[in-house]
Parts: sequence; structure tokens; C-alpha cells
Amino acid sequence: MPSQSSAEGSGAGWNFDNSYASLPDALYVRMDPVPVRAPRLVLFNRELCESLGLDARTLDTDVGASIFSGNLLPKGAQPMAQAYAGHQFGSFTMLGDGRAILLGEQITPQGERFDIQLKGSGQTPFSRRGDGRAALGPMLREYLISEAMHGLGIPTTRSLAVVATGEMVQRETTLPGAILTRVAASHIRVGTFEYLSARGDHEGLLALADHVLARHFPALKDYAHPYLGLLQAVMQRQASLVAKWLQVGFIHGVMNTDNMSLCGETIDYGPCAFMDAYDPDTVFSSIDQGGRYAYGNQPQMAQWNLARFGEALLPLLHEDPRKAIELAQEAIQAFPVLFRSAWLDGMRAKLGLFTREPEDLSLVKELLAAMQEGQADYTNTLRALASPAVAQAPEFQAQGLAEWLNRWQVRLTRQPESLDMGRSLIRAQSPALIPRNHLVEEVLEAATRHGDYAPLERLLTVLSRPYEERPEDAPYRQPPGPSVQPYQTFCGT
Repeated sequence: MPSQSSAEGSGAGWNFDNSYASLPDALYVRMDPVPVRAPRLVLFNRELCESLGLDARTLDTDVGASIFSGNLLPKGAQPMAQAYAGHQFGSFTMLGDGRAILLGEQITPQGERFDIQLKGSGQTPFSRRGDGRAALGPMLREYLISEAMHGLGIPTTRSLAVVATGEMVQRETTLPGAILTRVAASHIRVGTFEYLSARGDHEGLLALADHVLARHFPALKDYAHPYLGLLQAVMQRQASLVAKWLQVGFIHGVMNTDNMSLCGETIDYGPCAFMDAYDPDTVFSSIDQGGRYAYGNQPQMAQWNLARFGEALLPLLHEDPRKAIELAQEAIQAFPVLFRSAWLDGMRAKLGLFTREPEDLSLVKELLAAMQEGQADYTNTLRALASPAVAQAPEFQAQGLAEWLNRWQVRLTRQPESLDMGRSLIRAQSPALIPRNHLVEEVLEAATRHGDYAPLERLLTVLSRPYEERPEDAPYRQPPGPSVQPYQTFCGT
């Protein structure tokens, strides 16, 4: 079935305005998604759909399945595969959308702009040796984790739909295929700039930088040094984002430069996972053999990626190459301070602290050290601090944590806010619920092996309110039992 525009599809409220298509041709290849045999809608995000100004009644049907599979193009779509490069585990590679098609940019009733992208939509000129398709399990996983991140209040791409294609894909085994519809403020990455830099395309760099300024940082357009301001603004957003990751125990798993979004959203949920017992060396990704993207390494890797962004921007920072390097280095060297400030402020809130004291950093570090020594659950330990009976909580029975608790309680007395206000702050900042890895695997297996989506939909509902503590949600708060095999995640491509 060929892709085509449809009057029926256009009635869903699509309102495309595709500014990316005005950029140099080197940045994309226009092409339609590759049709699939028998699309079937298996997950649909009605809340997100309506916030985009789309008609959920029209799209939660076979028409939606056809659109979200790429078999039917909505009115105004200008499908394209985007070009970009990336440092993957430190090695530079020219890349591009090897299995994704950007349909266009949806303008919401509020005037916001969001990319609508199909992931798993078939081969493109950037596919290299890939088949351009995606398996059902990884697409369901991205839907689940990205929506959980949204519930946690962390900037993220979101998931509008998952369509089963009715076709099989070959990985290590034969698996059912699927396509995810991803919604993002944009898909412009550090690697997009690296792509043009590697080609020596300075005019393209200038056009792309101006586009990013207009789309994401309009306040910088009158800045004396707008491209230096761009570097600094992206750094600020990344410092805040990675700090939020650490505060909830999230490990991205594949922080390559092609997976660092300039708008500051979490993007690409391949081998990601959430930490149970606190350990800064935690790695889940099967492909991260050296621990490059371990939990505790994420701030340093963000700075490394930003240095690559700074390198790509050098021709725009100053006409004197030496001065451009000085400006970029000075900016990048500020990242640890930006990150530490964002992280520490977040950790203070998780401890119920409204005020700042110089000793707060050591207070946080001592807690984390005691948690690591006692193999304490990261999420449940921090949440337990909101309880008036925290001293009796099982998480604080270990000697190191019990001793720390006394110091923390003394610290609380040195601020004017009441203990009840402190507990409310902790409940607002420390989630009761995260996507526990063992539960994620259970619901994905039920969906992919048995066609039972009810457990996945229940987990999605629970994770949409992660800061609420309901008795009926208690099973979702439990850490995994002891296991002989360490938990591992996989890329899915």
C-alpha cells in the first residue's frame, strides 16, 4: 500500500509547519516511510494527542494505525530522514536517520512546535546495513520509559503511539515488528552540528545555528555573541537535565553525541534503566563494556559531548581560530559548576532543605556513601525521609544510615520551615515510584509474548503519578529479589 495524503487523515487536526525543510539540503533526504503489511494500533496516548491539538477519536482507529505506520500521510507532512553524525562510545561516525522519518512539525493550539517522527519506518539512505525496522519490545519500552520520565517531570521526548506492523524483523531471533511515533521539541542533536562541521560546511553551520536560536533560544537573537550564548544555553540545559537524571537514579546507557538533544530533552531510550541499590558504578547496557556511561560518569560524559559541540561551533565563535578555541574552552570549563549547582539544589530538596549551608554537600555525600555501603535502595531510601517515622523505616536500620539520620535531623532544625513543610518538599521531589527494571521486563514479556497489554497499561497508569503514595501501588515500589544474573539492557537495533 503506497504512502499518500488522505482527506480522512487530514481531519484529525494536523497543523504542520515544517521549518526544518528550509535548512540546507545536506541536512536531510526527502522520502516517504516504507509501507507495512497490516498495521494495528497497540498503544495510543490520548492525553498527548489532545495536547497536540489532534482529534483522538479519529486517530484511535484504523486511520490512526495507518498514519502512525506511515501507510497514510497526514495533510501537510513533508517526510524526511535527517542527517547527522556522532561520537559513539568516543569514535566519530557519519550517521543519519537509519530507521526513522520526520513527518513534520505540528503546531499546537497554544502555538508550540513539536516534531512528529516515525521510528522503525523502513530503510533510508542512512541505514547502512540496517533493515530500517524496529522490534515491538524496544518500541514498547521507549513508550513506557519516556512517559515515565514525563511523569517524573524530567524533560523528555514523548510517545504518541505504537503500531504493530504485522511483519517480523530479524535480530538475534525473529521478532514482531513495530513503529513508534515520537514527539519532540526537535530532533536536532550535537551530532547534527558535527555532521556539517565534518563536511566543512560553514554556511550550513551558520544556517543551522540560526535555526536553533530561533526555534529554541529566541531570547539570544539580540545577544552580543549569540553563538557563544547558544553554547552556554545548551550547557545550562544539559547540566539541569543530567542532574535530574541522577536525582531519580536514571542511567541513559548510550550518551553518544547523536543522542544529546540541543533542546535539553532526554532522547533515545534504548539500553536505559533505573538504579535499584545505590552504586555510582552501575551499568546496565550490554554494549557498555568499559562503563563509559555508568551512572556516576554521566556528568563527565555530558561535558565531553558539549566539548564536541563547542568544537563544531568554532567557526561561528570568532574569526580568529585561537580566540574561538579560548572562548569555547572557557565556556566548557564552566560545566562542572553548573552541574554541581543544579544537582546539589535538587538533592537539598530531596532532603527537605529550603536553605543552603556550606556543609550540605558533605551531608549528601555521606548519605550516598552509607547507601552504597549498605546496598540501600536509592528510591525508597530517599522517599522514606518524608515519613514521620523515618527512624523506624527498614532503610535506615543499617548503622551508617542511622548515624547519618541524626545529623540530618539536626540540620533540619536550623531552617525556619517546619518539619511538615520539609516532608511535603521531599514528597514533591522524591518519587515513590520509578519504572522498576524487573517490572518493566514483566510487562514487556506479557505484551510481546502473550499479546496481553493490560499489565503494561496498568504500569503506565501508576507511573503517570509517581509522587503519589497509594496503598494499592505498594507492589510497584518493591525492589527486585536477589538474582544470580545482573540485569542487562540491550540496544534493540
